[in-house]
Amino acid sequence: MNKKTKLAFWAILMLFVGCKSVKNASVFYANENPKLVSDEFTFTEGPSADKSGNVYFTDQPNDKIYIWNWNSNKITEFLGKTGRANGTFFDADDNLITCSDEIGEIWKIGKDKKIQILSKGFEGKRLNGPNDLWIDAKGGIYFTDPLYERDYWKNFKQEIPEKNLYYRNNSGSITKLETFVQPNGIIGSIKLNKLYVSDIDAKKTYVYDILGEGKLSDKKLFCEMGSDGMTLDASGNLYLTGEGVTVFNSKGEKIKHIAIPEAWTSNVTFGGKNNDILFITASKSVYTLKTQTKGIK
Repeated sequence: MNKKTKLAFWAILMLFVGCKSVKNASVFYANENPKLVSDEFTFTEGPSADKSGNVYFTDQPNDKIYIWNWNSNKITEFLGKTGRANGTFFDADDNLITCSDEIGEIWKIGKDKKIQILSKGFEGKRLNGPNDLWIDAKGGIYFTDPLYERDYWKNFKQEIPEKNLYYRNNSGSITKLETFVQPNGIIGSIKLNKLYVSDIDAKKTYVYDILGEGKLSDKKLFCEMGSDGMTLDASGNLYLTGEGVTVFNSKGEKIKHIAIPEAWTSNVTFGGKNNDILFITASKSVYTLKTQTKGIK
């Protein structure tokens, strides 16, 4: 290989490497770090953004739901007495759907704060404790039901021995889809037609193709990491939580770790006017991080 050919080869190689770096780097701003919004809570969880980009999140030990307003960067209380809401997700009509584990229920909460109980159990048995959920294009709800016994549960007796992934269709019928060691974080994408589920105690996250309402392909291992909560961006990158936020590309390759100065990072979502602000719930606090990407639909 002569000198001219070598130079051309290295130029092409550097261009390839540079493009790959830019692709990963383009998700995040080089000098942006997570910003503390508030640390006045007991344990934050379950963030989800409404159609305006405001993020609703829970403080489960205190049985409250709060709203982060992206325009003012202020937090206000939305609702007390939430059934001990944990994970949340907005439906197509901008109602907040919650995993309310006080007595194992799924709730629908309107912006007017009117409450409808969507599910009370499965086959006449109490659910262990619905934890996290995602809603598909038909309004069906995929939700995880691990078991984390709470000190506020009264007269609890486990009626379902397995820890399962379920699907509730739009007519209210619930189907058991699969059993895990301890299912937890879940997220899907209508655009990608995929569903991600974490088996947190097994330290694994799986991915499925969505074949229909409550119909999934055989699960495939996505990465060797469990997660409390998760979200997806427009590039198909998956954000997992626990020790900070760890970001994986669509191939399951780790591309970024976002350190959060808290004992535990529970969950994450995208919000804001342009859906480009990563909202992070972590222990007693909530944080925001401006990104160069957006949350996926």
